[in-house]
Amino acid sequence: MPINNKWLVLAIVSSALLMIVMDLTILYTALPSLTYALGADASEKLWIVNAYSLVIAGVLPTFGALGDRWGHRNLFLAGLTVFGAASLLCAYAPNPQMLIAGRVVLALGGGMMMPATISIIRLTFTDAREQAMAIGIWSAVAAGGAAAGPIIGGVLLEYFWWGSVFLVNVPIVLVSLVVAIFCVTNEQQLSQRPLDWRGSAEIMFGIIATVYAFKEFVKRDPSYEIAVLAGLLGIVTLVLFARRQRRMSDPMIDFGLFNNTRFSAGIFIAFVTSASVAGFELVFSQHLQLVDGFSPLDAGLYILPVPLAALAAGPIAGALIPRWGQETLMWSGTLVGGLGLAVCLALFNYNLGLAVAALMALGFGIGVAMTAASSAVINGSPAHRTGMAASMESVSFDMGAGIGVAVFGGLMSAAYTLSFAVPNGIVLPETAGDSLEEALTAAHALSLADQHLVEVAAKSGFTSAFVFVTAVVSVVLVTTALVIYAKTRVAQFAHVPAE
Repeated sequence: MPINNKWLVLAIVSSALLMIVMDLTILYTALPSLTYALGADASEKLWIVNAYSLVIAGVLPTFGALGDRWGHRNLFLAGLTVFGAASLLCAYAPNPQMLIAGRVVLALGGGMMMPATISIIRLTFTDAREQAMAIGIWSAVAAGGAAAGPIIGGVLLEYFWWGSVFLVNVPIVLVSLVVAIFCVTNEQQLSQRPLDWRGSAEIMFGIIATVYAFKEFVKRDPSYEIAVLAGLLGIVTLVLFARRQRRMSDPMIDFGLFNNTRFSAGIFIAFVTSASVAGFELVFSQHLQLVDGFSPLDAGLYILPVPLAALAAGPIAGALIPRWGQETLMWSGTLVGGLGLAVCLALFNYNLGLAVAALMALGFGIGVAMTAASSAVINGSPAHRTGMAASMESVSFDMGAGIGVAVFGGLMSAAYTLSFAVPNGIVLPETAGDSLEEALTAAHALSLADQHLVEVAAKSGFTSAFVFVTAVVSVVLVTTALVIYAKTRVAQFAHVPAE
């Protein structure tokens, strides 16, 4: 007999969500150790990081639709099982290829669970104020969990081997699975329409091909032919998918939802904020370790203000939504986050206290914006479309994180290549211009004096690239805030109903 305790249900789905989003970023601090232990090359390193977010974005629409038909509880339990098994596979992977395969399976489990988590919350919390608070906590976990990934990874690597960043999921899965069986009910009205397998294949291929094209474009020495081909195939497939869905009476994705100003703004905010935070944390954690000499644990602790502030922001934003409105919180939170990042960039080498305060502003602003965005998306759709709406927001979140890592990581690599100047009289392999790690590795064959010169030049180039990428992320956040502000104000002046 299921136990009817809605706050315990919230704790269960939040724990699952924490694992899903944490695995988007937990490898940031583990990547140097993992790369060395497995002997992964630059391409394999990128795939180890990106395979998870790439695949999870591709399968989310299918699993969101399947949850509306099969039951979000059933899909949640199945996802927990797959996620736990995949975590074991990743933890004990003997080579980069097996780890990449494990990350793909991990993404399948996460894709099953993520739309179900927010759908279960909507079905469990029927009171509007309690639902806003629950969504605020869910959003805080989503924002804070992604930001906490590097910290958890740093703590684990301080005492254990790199596989512990995956093994930590297993006890959480076991506890959540047992408790969920007794606490999570399956009271939704199930859709009787068969799953659109053609549409599932189209949107999965379209998303993966499009994101792959981004990844290929930002690589060093990319194949522009492959990138253009993948991008065109992905975009054409998504366009065909959208046209077919618009003609269907019961589509997998109802594009009419985007006519709702709040809904479309929420989707946009989820994408941009996740891309920005994922991209910034990737380059920031690498700078702290590779240039400033921080240990993985110290690097994680330096970033700690971001998830702490995001966790605090979620419930606060949930309480403010009924009073201030979702639109105001979306654009103002994004603006605070962008300005906080700009201040952090200006001060992190000069004033530690103010830099920490700026990181807190970044986390708090992103937490507020994501909470408002989640509320706008989930409440901007009819009850029988909960899984669909949840999957659309989850796609925006995970696709944003994947593209953020690919684009800002690639931008970081390109900026480093342009900034790194080999000292006069020193000959290095061409690969030294690919990354700071490869430059330092190549320098080991030189004399101590030349090693020092190469190290200084490489770290200087990396710092210049870091400053450039962080400035770009800040500009993206501020611009997004202004766009959302203008869009919502135009809608109000035009007397367009927000919901």
